[in-house]
Amino acid sequence: MSTDDEGGPSGASLSYSNILEREMENALKELGRPSKGLFLSGLSAGMNLSFGALFMGMVLTFSTEFPSDLVKQFVLASASSVAFLFVILGQTELYTAHTTLAVLPVLDGRTALRELGRLWGIVYVANLSGCAVFAGLIAVLGPQLGIVAPSAFDSLARTLLAHPWWVILLSGVVAGWLMGLVTWLVAASRDTIGRVVITLVVTAAIGFGPFHHAILGTTEVLGAMFLGTGVGLGEFGTFLLWTTVGNTLGGGVFVAGLNYGHAALAGEEKDVTIEPGSDAMEED
Repeated sequence: MSTDDEGGPSGASLSYSNILEREMENALKELGRPSKGLFLSGLSAGMNLSFGALFMGMVLTFSTEFPSDLVKQFVLASASSVAFLFVILGQTELYTAHTTLAVLPVLDGRTALRELGRLWGIVYVANLSGCAVFAGLIAVLGPQLGIVAPSAFDSLARTLLAHPWWVILLSGVVAGWLMGLVTWLVAASRDTIGRVVITLVVTAAIGFGPFHHAILGTTEVLGAMFLGTGVGLGEFGTFLLWTTVGNTLGGGVFVAGLNYGHAALAGEEKDVTIEPGSDAMEED
């Protein structure tokens, strides 16, 4: 997932069509990348995002009691949002970003569904592979260092798994929606500080829920499995299926589809000037 600082004059805000075109150009660059590069970038993103699961596990290990559930969720959300910052500012490939980003040129007719499927497939498998590697690292290193208790990851996993499939699906839609907003708002931001604030605030909302995120949640659930907490492979499969579907719908429909439709139906933007001393408005 890439961003750039090109645009209009310094301090000028980007129009809706400017943001859409910037996202479109970024998506076309990603769609054209070689498969090996995509996979390695996606592997990196899966491992980097997994730090969010590690940080949350450390919080629960070191702080067994919280003043209230509000404080607990706030601290966990803050811990997980830092890992999203690693991925977004690091510009590595994250599936839940491409559910929005890579859909746009398909909607615009600039690329085919086959190319979208190729990108999604490579990035998705790479992200999950990175999560599995990192979850194994947590299971081996965490207890030895005393920074991760199995009960901490059991708590994280059970929070995600303790719902019927339709709740996981809808929660995944919300998480995908929020991730899509991150990609859109980061493209609209004109400086690094703005991107940092946007990323931390919006992704913290995912952890605060906690809403179901396929990649981050995979590390949480696999970490619990590898630590021997009793989480089963079937539970993980159910979680991954419905969370992935929800994330894809949230990013692809509620952000990419609606934002593209809004820009496409808005028509060409026109410069508007007001003559001195006149109430009339003229279009240049």
